[in-house]
Amino acid sequence: MSVRNRELVFLVPALVLTTVGFALVYTQKATVLTWTSLTYGGLFIVLFLIAHAGVRVLASRADPYLLPVTALLSTLGLVVLYRLDEDLALKQAMWLVVGLAAFLLVLVLVRDLEWLSKYRYVIGGLGVLLLLLTAVFGREIYGARLWVRLGPVSFQPGEFGKILLVVFFAAYLVDMREVLTVSTRRVLGVPLPPLRYLAPLLGIWALSMALMIFMKDLGTSLLFFGALLALLYVATGRFFYVLVGLVLFIVGAVGLYFLFPHVQTRVDIWLDPWADPSGRGYQIVQSLFALAEGGLFGRGLGRGYLILPSGSTIIPNLETDFIFSAIGEELGLAGAVGIILLYLIFVYRGCRVAVRSRDDFTRLLAVGLTSIFALQAFLIMGGVIKLIPLTGITLPFVSYGGSSIVANFALLGLLLRASDKAD
Repeated sequence: MSVRNRELVFLVPALVLTTVGFALVYTQKATVLTWTSLTYGGLFIVLFLIAHAGVRVLASRADPYLLPVTALLSTLGLVVLYRLDEDLALKQAMWLVVGLAAFLLVLVLVRDLEWLSKYRYVIGGLGVLLLLLTAVFGREIYGARLWVRLGPVSFQPGEFGKILLVVFFAAYLVDMREVLTVSTRRVLGVPLPPLRYLAPLLGIWALSMALMIFMKDLGTSLLFFGALLALLYVATGRFFYVLVGLVLFIVGAVGLYFLFPHVQTRVDIWLDPWADPSGRGYQIVQSLFALAEGGLFGRGLGRGYLILPSGSTIIPNLETDFIFSAIGEELGLAGAVGIILLYLIFVYRGCRVAVRSRDDFTRLLAVGLTSIFALQAFLIMGGVIKLIPLTGITLPFVSYGGSSIVANFALLGLLLRASDKAD
């Protein structure tokens, strides 16, 4: 079976899940199954078949599993959003169309990844500009400054800025990887490269700390810095950089903990949500109850208590921060583990693209893109189950959010282009 035919076959489960899922939720709402419920699945099928046709033409040798995994995650997100609010699901579907258009546009425009490397400083400057735009003009919501409004449209520039900065990091480290592995001095017995080559990396750390100060958002800063550490380790093979980076980040985060009350609140909630279960700890407490209520196989799609018959939700921001809780309640441990496995498959295929890449820039770019995707999924799912403090970022392809879904489809396009050029 050819690579593209394999992709088409693996798209079938996503398309079936879409049709059946929408039909089940529609039946719960309307009590009578009509052809209307099947039209949603049909539209979804058409969209991803168009995406598949685009990949077949524009990147015929690309990885055959990344698009089907994305389709499955997007399917589940749309079904849960439709269960929550039909209008919300319609908006997400519209953003899905925009995301798929961005995905195809990336494949059309970026035929050669080396082109990105040539314009590294322009791309890096644009990425920093988007982050500064957020810090200066962003609206503060729940303590974090992430959103910028342009007329009737609100978006998160940081979602696109992180991808542009990964491109810059990858290109920069291709040029500097050799000098970063050469030691000219020792500090406390630790070999260090020349300071002028470390200065840009220390500047990136300072920028990530500035992001936490002005955007008041630990999640974006952690994504930004975590991708850099992953790239440093792959480029140089020296765990020292990762260790020092983690120490610097922890020191900065602890210092900022004492500066911002909303960061202190999130950490306190993480440590003991039961101290105020009806106030500050309400969201986490309800999330844990919902996950426990789901059991092994869940209460059934459309039967969870987090979403009331009126359409209101027990947990505020369920469609963004806590959508994983709704999935865990209605589909149980089996469904939650299934979602985690889909993310693991995506990350594995991204790492495989990196290993099979022919040149250093493509290899580092694949590692960076896969790292920010993996970190984003881990941070939100870890926060929802109280493994780590909640950061308030979106679950890739599943949570409601136009900026997130468009940016992640652009990320997918770059990964597929990288895999198309791999061995």
